[in-house]
Amino acid sequence: MLPHEFDTATSALAANGWCVIPDLMTSTQTQALANECMAMHAEHLLTPAATGIDRAITILRGDSTRWFLSGALSAPQQAFADRVDELRIALSRHLMLGLVDSESQYAVYPAGAGYARHLDQLRRSDARVVSAVFYLNADWQDVEGGALRLYLADASHRDIYPRAGTLVLFLSAQFEHEVLPATRQRMSIACWMRQRVIPAIH
Repeated sequence: MLPHEFDTATSALAANGWCVIPDLMTSTQTQALANECMAMHAEHLLTPAATGIDRAITILRGDSTRWFLSGALSAPQQAFADRVDELRIALSRHLMLGLVDSESQYAVYPAGAGYARHLDQLRRSDARVVSAVFYLNADWQDVEGGALRLYLADASHRDIYPRAGTLVLFLSAQFEHEVLPATRQRMSIACWMRQRVIPAIH
């Protein structure tokens, strides 16, 4: 990691609670992740996504996912995990967020599918502190839809389109968001940076 590489992102997250990093990975690394995600999807290794701490399958979302398995990462996944770890350390150090680890999964939305408005922080758990979404879609055009819509505190919203190489960061407990339907298949990596949760003593 270069000194001060993530200063702009850190400042934006501190000021606004969200930010966009345009080139987290090289184009070669991003394409390798996209190729792996497409291959896994074609081999039916992704499963219908669930919601909530109880992992329920609902009509709120239409994607399929596959978790990255700690200790068994592929080379493309390891490259992504290393970059996210650099970012996590920078955010934790400068913003005092206490981020200790992260979890990631591939997500594939077929054309026409979306994810209804929601918060990423799970009920009865405040482990997730920062949400990150990294996009894998080459040559994405705005007219194809598929934006991540962030709902802001002033009742406005921002739409971020899922162009390959773009990373969106936002505070998990603060921003409701949704995935708008697209006219083509949409691939991403969803990632959550987490703090240590101290179990309650009864």
